[in-house]
Amino acid sequence: MVKKAVIPAAGLGTRFLPATKASPKEMLPIIDTPTIQYVVQEAVDSGIEDILIISGRGKRAIEDHFDRNYELEERIKGKEDMMYDEIRNLTNLANIHFIRQKDINGLGDAIYYARQHTGNEPFAVLLGDTIIDSVIPVTQQLMDIHEQYQSTVIAVETVPRDKVSRYGIVGGDALSEKLMRLNQLIEKPSVETAPSNLAIAGRYILTPGIYKALEKTPKGKGNELQLTDAMIELLKRESIYSQTFDGKRYDIGNKLDFIKTTIEYAVKRKEFSSKVIAFMKEIIAEHGEQNTVRYHKV
Repeated sequence: MVKKAVIPAAGLGTRFLPATKASPKEMLPIIDTPTIQYVVQEAVDSGIEDILIISGRGKRAIEDHFDRNYELEERIKGKEDMMYDEIRNLTNLANIHFIRQKDINGLGDAIYYARQHTGNEPFAVLLGDTIIDSVIPVTQQLMDIHEQYQSTVIAVETVPRDKVSRYGIVGGDALSEKLMRLNQLIEKPSVETAPSNLAIAGRYILTPGIYKALEKTPKGKGNELQLTDAMIELLKRESIYSQTFDGKRYDIGNKLDFIKTTIEYAVKRKEFSSKVIAFMKEIIAEHGEQNTVRYHKV
């Protein structure tokens, strides 16, 4: 049974500079909720109560977010009861621990920091800059597969074939419409060498064997220790499965997707939905008129 989760959140967030110069990218809000809070909530909704966040220099804001703020609580107590309850509940979501990755040496290196915390148990990994909206939490979907096969399970999603070079791609033998036993994992392959268009989607259930695999894995692309490379090593000794998850993934790692995610989440919320849609229609109409004027001037 999977009881622990690891959330890597040590990246520098260079694609969001200057906003991330002093604030972690994982704390960038989708409206009023930091990205990492959605990730933690997914783990909690999957039944996990022990969470290790791998942070880094300048990431203290993440720790503060999940800690008590007595002054703030006293300020809103009795005035904004719903918000007070929400703020108090943040500190009780789970047993959240923190460890700092001393040098930014890749996702595989970040995972290796968790070895003493997870010990000889399987554990979930949820990337701290990826939100997945689903009826059944994706981590729970993977846990169900792991319960059946007692092996590493990776969440994957279908991506356009011409974009496979942006992702880690898997290949293998289909066991059902959504489940596959893997025989290939390739980090950012070319279109010609990609075994499929199923991309690793930022959610994993890993067995403790991953640590020995990481120890045997040399640094790869970017001179960093890649988790995908370590899973290739793990595949020599253990079975690995992939599950095409039910849900929609939001990658908060780049500006355009961050904007799209914010808009979609605004449309989902009753207090914003109609106003946001009306505003988008106004913007579309306004830009349509501007383009028409430019066209006639030409």
